[in-house]
Amino acid sequence: MLLLALDTATPAVTVALHDGTDVIASSSQVDARRHGELLLPAVDRVLAEAGLKLEAVTGIVVGTGPGPYTGLRVGLMTADTFGLALGVPVHGLCTLDGLAYAADIEKGPFVVATDARRKEVYWATYADSRTRLTGPAVDRPADIAERVAGLPAVGAGALLYPDTFPRAHEPEHMSAASLASLAAEKLAAGEELTAPRPLYLRRPDAQVPKNYKVVTPK
Repeated sequence: MLLLALDTATPAVTVALHDGTDVIASSSQVDARRHGELLLPAVDRVLAEAGLKLEAVTGIVVGTGPGPYTGLRVGLMTADTFGLALGVPVHGLCTLDGLAYAADIEKGPFVVATDARRKEVYWATYADSRTRLTGPAVDRPADIAERVAGLPAVGAGALLYPDTFPRAHEPEHMSAASLASLAAEKLAAGEELTAPRPLYLRRPDAQVPKNYKVVTPK
């Protein structure tokens, strides 16, 4: 097994390689505006660090969000392209599940929350680092304050709204290393992963105007 994992659902552009036993190379850069620019160089970097060629990859794992439309689409389209070019399976995993897996919380319940912009968070609750209880969903922090009251929380969204998540701590950003490790564990146990389809949870910010002026000649 050689899994190439990548995630662009958050400001972190993150890539990792997992050989079925451990993560052998990883790269993460936080830049919410340069997903498309940073992703492929990061893939080249982890392959070079591991001393391997792309052709050695036996499977792709990609974070399916939830996340903003543009950034999330970069990772998913890249994963699909690699899968088609290499003839290998492409597996999807919820990005929040990867953050939960990386959380240093031995026993739940706890919350994972990422920044959804518009003064909202993408969030889910977990019984432990491998078991999601609710979500994912998108809400204003104040609207879920009672539901998450007293729970430990991880992720940039939790750190951004301390009034709702007073027990927030690291990790702040997503890491493909945790996504790859979770996927490898699930595949080794014979579990079927989800299809690489995006969890947008809401409409994109950019939309075609409803009443635009026609400027084509008659």
